Amino acid sequence: MSRSDNGTWDITESVGATALGVAAGRAAETISDDPLIRDPYAQMFLDAVGDSSPHLYVHDGELSPELAEIDPRIGEWMQAMRGYVASRTRYFDEFFLAAAGTGIRQAVILAAGLDARAWRLDWPAGSRVFELDQPKVLEFKTSTLASQGVAQAPVQLSVPVDLRHDWPAALRAAGFDPTAPTAWSAEGLLPYLNSAAQDLLFERIADLSAPGSRVAVEAFAADLFSAESNAQREAQMQRYREVAAKLGRADVLSTGSLFYEEERSDVVEWLSEHGWQTTAIGGVDLMARNGRGVAADLDDATPQSVFVEGRLS
Repeated sequence: MSRSDNGTWDITESVGATALGVAAGRAAETISDDPLIRDPYAQMFLDAVGDSSPHLYVHDGELSPELAEIDPRIGEWMQAMRGYVASRTRYFDEFFLAAAGTGIRQAVILAAGLDARAWRLDWPAGSRVFELDQPKVLEFKTSTLASQGVAQAPVQLSVPVDLRHDWPAALRAAGFDPTAPTAWSAEGLLPYLNSAAQDLLFERIADLSAPGSRVAVEAFAADLFSAESNAQREAQMQRYREVAAKLGRADVLSTGSLFYEEERSDVVEWLSEHGWQTTAIGGVDLMARNGRGVAADLDDATPQSVFVEGRLS
């Protein structure tokens, strides 16, 4: 399914389907020998969609001969991506727990996808975690957990809304208090927004942030959005589509086709210019810090990203 400015999606379509890939990474990390994070809910989501998932991720450590045939190093590639997903997840987990440790009791997860942070983390009493995403995505998440006997997380509040629309109004209607300090996250979101929408997102966050608020963002190098990078990703995905067809699986999703090929604001610069005190760490350095280094000749296995935190005085 191709990207469109006004499109909507279910969990196996377009941007929604990318959440399944991240859930697969969390599920694989959870059952690994030395997991950085534990997400007992991720596999529930994968089981719920079964073979209709547009991904070829492997969870039990076994690779099909067809996959190894088209890419002998696919196992290393998957391990690198699992390490990236685990490191990213841990970064945002620690961000929210640190913010809660300072007394912040209001959190907003933009494009929450299939992350079950509202269920997984030990939130202090009085916390409220607003999850924003497409209505069908949030419905899939909550209904799947309920079908598996998972109780509603007491801190979680669903805000079904398209982030390209007036999500601040929907957030306020759900009980958000703009006078209270807030911990915000934008994880795995920015590539699916065009330049203007990215700026608007941060403007709205700033408008809704009381002093003491914090924001954590997964940002990306400009090269990620180039036509050349998209073409490289599409060529790789075409090889995997051929394997998917042999295995009788759903078509493999090409994330590159969902990105906007245009220049955009640097996140650190934007936040700094608007009064936020920022710190940042590159994705490669974050992985190394967590003992998840990537071989030098597999540097294209993980995104060229930077993790940014901003604090508002």
